[in-house]
Amino acid sequence: MLILYKKPPVIFLLFLSLFSPAAFAQQSFKDILKMKTEKQIRSIIDSSPAITGLMVIDLTNGESSGINEDLVFPTASAIKVSILMEVFRQASAKKFALTDMRTIEPRNIVGGSGVLKDLPDPVSLSIRNLCVLMMLLSDNTATNTILELVTLKSVNTTMQSLGFNNTRVQRKMMDMAAAGRGEENISSPSEAAGIMQLLFKGNFISKTMSADILSLMSGKDREDSRIAKSIPASVPIIFKPGSLTGVSTEWAVVNLKERPYVVVMMENFKVEGKATDIMEKVSGVLYQYFWRLGNATKYGSYIDPKMIQPYP
Repeated sequence: MLILYKKPPVIFLLFLSLFSPAAFAQQSFKDILKMKTEKQIRSIIDSSPAITGLMVIDLTNGESSGINEDLVFPTASAIKVSILMEVFRQASAKKFALTDMRTIEPRNIVGGSGVLKDLPDPVSLSIRNLCVLMMLLSDNTATNTILELVTLKSVNTTMQSLGFNNTRVQRKMMDMAAAGRGEENISSPSEAAGIMQLLFKGNFISKTMSADILSLMSGKDREDSRIAKSIPASVPIIFKPGSLTGVSTEWAVVNLKERPYVVVMMENFKVEGKATDIMEKVSGVLYQYFWRLGNATKYGSYIDPKMIQPYP
């Protein structure tokens, strides 16, 4: 009797292939750890009624991962990083010196964060000192004075030349009329993370200039950072946060010695009193992930004899 071979259904073959030794061999322990981490982060973000954007870049190998990373969000004060970059670009082009003095004009004095608005007497400060106030105290009056010097158009042109087409300054600080018209200062998580990576790698103007820009951000009080709340105090973090009604954002480099990384988070359409610790939770998961990558062998045993470091 002749028995004809009947070809198995395609779906059955696909099922077998998923459980073949070759399929398992394609995934490393680190691939599985990354997938588990991404799943955990997705669950945290999905628990929030807000829209949340995230971009993470491993500064050791350039690998990245994101959620809603290309959506364009309001940046609030985090846009001041791009303004600071333009100051240094123009200073390097000899348009002015950072030691040049600028007088605080009444038209640039606005409310919100900062101290210049509270000074009763006329004041002049060097451009560098204005930058310090802009970054460390997020001084809006200092920022408007600097913006008048370098111009919004120049900031945007420089960002576009670097490939950051969605990172734009469209109004001065606290210009509520412009904000009401939709002229918001904007960026995306992917572009903001790219900016922080560019600076950390020393690829903006020069290594010295990039380091100088980051140094002006490094002295900011960690209490102002939501990302830092889930990171041990011994780990340096360079960050710029921002907030508006319904919006919060933070651009950060976590300079973990074994595995530095960039993390940018942006939220909008927030609901008051709901899911107020999303950034903190995500930051904690990311810190654990990068600490483990930086302190483990390829088989997952820790080089440091201590158990995995808990985050605060």
